[in-house]
Amino acid sequence: MTTRSTAAPTGVGSAPAGRGRIAVLGAVHESLPMLQALLDDSRVEVVAVVTPSSTCQASGAVDLAAVARRYSVPAFEGLDLKSPEGLAILARSELDLMVVVGWTRLVPAPVLAIPRFGCVGFHASLLPRHRGRAPVNWAIIRGESRTGATMLMLDAGVDTGPIVDQRPIDIGLLDTCGTVYERVAAAGVEMMLEHLPALLAGRAPRYVQVSGGESDVLPKRTPEMGITDWARPSLDVHNWIRALTHPYPGAFSFVGGDTVRFWRSEPGPATSDDPKMRPGTVIGCADGGVLVAAAQGTVRLLVVEENGVELPALLWFERAGRPVGTTFDPVDAATRRWALGLGHAPERLTAAAPLAVAG
Repeated sequence: MTTRSTAAPTGVGSAPAGRGRIAVLGAVHESLPMLQALLDDSRVEVVAVVTPSSTCQASGAVDLAAVARRYSVPAFEGLDLKSPEGLAILARSELDLMVVVGWTRLVPAPVLAIPRFGCVGFHASLLPRHRGRAPVNWAIIRGESRTGATMLMLDAGVDTGPIVDQRPIDIGLLDTCGTVYERVAAAGVEMMLEHLPALLAGRAPRYVQVSGGESDVLPKRTPEMGITDWARPSLDVHNWIRALTHPYPGAFSFVGGDTVRFWRSEPGPATSDDPKMRPGTVIGCADGGVLVAAAQGTVRLLVVEENGVELPALLWFERAGRPVGTTFDPVDAATRRWALGLGHAPERLTAAAPLAVAG
């Protein structure tokens, strides 16, 4: 549970006369519903949208510029927020508030100082727990059953600013990073619209974060970290797959020098303790999927990709020439620790790993 300051928050106020002038900074999936909600809200005028260039390779990147153009809102793609030009553009916009959501980097301190009532941001955890990168992905990887959405006023730190509001979000066994992020985005929009009058009056609640036993900073993930260690319990492997599926680069294994990606799975039935059954071995088909042995139990693969073709796992089994007995390559101890965020990257990473940039 987040520790909040004992002082009562500043009260709720009303927006000043006229429409509040807002800029939206965003890059990935969470930013799209927020931008749309603000464009449709009569209490504000979105006067600028800042987003990476159209060549952005971030996982889940969305085209905010196209949405802005449909509403005749100036869109600044690839704007360098540290440059004098970038600062001047935002300063000329005479902003009351900046909304930063689905943004993949720190906002420079000079930018934070531009809006009259500050910069409000959103983070997909119950801060101060899980500050940093890819909080939903890490929560699922670690088998957690709850995450959350936090609305905060941004400061120069990494997710350390005072909290405006929070909403808990449950994680079910068959949830994926995509389904959880959809609920996170919806909670962010709900909080934004509820607190908008107070934000535009400079009276939004602000609860100081207190770092303690629950506070941590998550390590950055890269696409190569999606390599799958079948020598883990079946539930851990299933969590791995669902944590890294679309819109992220995906979990994967190597077999015969080729890359196989796993987009959807379920925990499979338990298997007998057969010392000859190596983890990562394809052992057959059942209930619409392909069973693969893990260290404890099995994983039922439901959607698989090889050679750029994404297929139901049964079709992959029939067409890809991966019969019973096929075994995915094992993962060495150093790579295993690194992929779990517990160590440094191995000196050599297989060139067949994906090239997109993870969030």
